[in-house]
Amino acid sequence: MGELRIIGTAHVSQKSIDEVIAGVAEFEPDIIAVELDPPRYAALKQQDPGGEAPGVGEILKSGNFTQMLVQWLLAYVQRKIGMNVGIEPGAEMKEAIRLAEERGIRVALIDRDIRITLSRFWDGMTFREKFRMIHALAVSATGIGGEEIDIDALTDQDVVTLALEEFRKFSPNGARALIDERDAYLAHSLIPLVRGDQKVLAVIGAGHLRGVTGYLSEPQTLPPIRDLTMQTKRLPWGKIIGLGVLALFISLFVIIAFSGVGVDVLAVAFLWWIAINGTLAALGTILARGHPISAGVAFSAAWLTSLNPLMAAGWFAAIVEAKIRKPAFSDFKAISKAESITEMSTIPLFRVVLVAALANLGSTLGTVLYFLFIFPLLGIDPTVLIGEGVANIWERISAFW
Repeated sequence: MGELRIIGTAHVSQKSIDEVIAGVAEFEPDIIAVELDPPRYAALKQQDPGGEAPGVGEILKSGNFTQMLVQWLLAYVQRKIGMNVGIEPGAEMKEAIRLAEERGIRVALIDRDIRITLSRFWDGMTFREKFRMIHALAVSATGIGGEEIDIDALTDQDVVTLALEEFRKFSPNGARALIDERDAYLAHSLIPLVRGDQKVLAVIGAGHLRGVTGYLSEPQTLPPIRDLTMQTKRLPWGKIIGLGVLALFISLFVIIAFSGVGVDVLAVAFLWWIAINGTLAALGTILARGHPISAGVAFSAAWLTSLNPLMAAGWFAAIVEAKIRKPAFSDFKAISKAESITEMSTIPLFRVVLVAALANLGSTLGTVLYFLFIFPLLGIDPTVLIGEGVANIWERISAFW
């Protein structure tokens, strides 16, 4: 077996950079393993695959608008902490790579692909956890209610353990994907590296130190690597809820039609459906600072897309927004370097995704509000209307049979 030394770092700490420099000088490793995957390694090295416009259609097809925004906000919050202390996020990883290249030392990327991690992170969380996560990120990004952070304390194991315990209370499913699974993946990646006679220096976040060392001391407890990388299987709740909305909408209109209140009430109920869905979808677009034409498209599409689980008002609004804003591949880099939310919101790609997310949110809210307030808006007692409608439907069915 080779020799392994692990340095637990904070990703925005000068102290961590100094520990990496000292570790390389003292240990003289044959391999430096860093907590990075190929996409983040390329980003850290500022390797640009090209300047072509991103496939907006592919971005929209994924439908993961909120997930993308969460990813960008997570990166921004870390970058914001780094700006406050004058340290670029990931600076200790960059220093480890620089030293490896300078000394001809092999670099090993040992972390799980960020896309898999974020997918499992988002898919695994409950609705309540997602809501709390978005709220916490919004508070952190805007600086509202922020507290001073002792950066150097982020590598102290007592502080790290306390922070992880709090995160598990906040989002147990999120903690499993971001921390526990990656502890196991990092351990899986390190084991082959130390099977030879080489010296391996691993640079990982302090939050992973306890979990990784635990797995390395008892490798038989490691879960299979396939369980850590496979796509999570989940019920298509979006489609199920969409079909439920469609069924509820059709049932409501059939009951109104058979209740005897008249075609004019049915027409008014349908106009309210268009107005409430469309107005809130357009309002979401405007709040995202989308173009008025995009807001108009969101208004026009919302009433129909709310009845089709395979479509969303935000898709149509975002396609129009993309035609107007013309996002470029360079926008990804610009988002990763933005120093404020205001600056981020001026980047075309960010604006397109934000328009899609908020237009969809507005349309969803409109659907909920419609079913809550349609009867008061029509000035009708729902118990009487539903009772008469159901009775008349049953009478028709009985007569037919």
